[in-house]
Amino acid sequence: MDRLLVLVRHGQSEWNLKNLFTGWKDPGLTEQGVTEAHRAGQQLKDLKLTFDLAFTSVLSRAQRTLDIILEELGQTGLETLRDQALNERDYGDLTGMNKDEARQKFGEDQVHVWRRSYDVPPPGGESLKMTAERVLPYYKTEILPKVLGGKRTIVAAHGNSLRSLVMELEQLSPEEILKREIGTGTPIIYRLDENGGVLSIQDLAD
Repeated sequence: MDRLLVLVRHGQSEWNLKNLFTGWKDPGLTEQGVTEAHRAGQQLKDLKLTFDLAFTSVLSRAQRTLDIILEELGQTGLETLRDQALNERDYGDLTGMNKDEARQKFGEDQVHVWRRSYDVPPPGGESLKMTAERVLPYYKTEILPKVLGGKRTIVAAHGNSLRSLVMELEQLSPEEILKREIGTGTPIIYRLDENGGVLSIQDLAD
């Protein structure tokens, strides 16, 4: 049985390009983001991978990325489950703010703590720990059982929701996951054992 799980972060969004905190806001993909999504689909096609099921967030940048990947694979219309549990981390009062302007307003050290600590949320928003607390129950109840049942699964989501999954899959510490960069439009391919442990990892950014 091929217990395949592929994670892919959405392609570059308009707010990524403008260096804005995005969170639960819903900007579209840039031209580069569309190109990245097509490239991700082509990479998976070159590996002759196909899927039985897809998961994504309720935000359009992740959904569009998934649609483009499935188009490249000739799998448009694949069963897709959308849930806000997979949404990006909510940046609260920082949402929509330019990251450089936030540093000027709150101080570089404070913004660094909000962005790169595990359990300190920005005002009105979520820490990575809080993000994981909604992502991981969804993974364990909805996604993992499908993978363990033999459904080849792709998840198109966001930098921090995927960090939560990578942390779980690779058994990383809070310190380790904060250093882990997850590139836009780059698939990470996992094959799992019967208990959900990782047998192999292939990061197509490498």
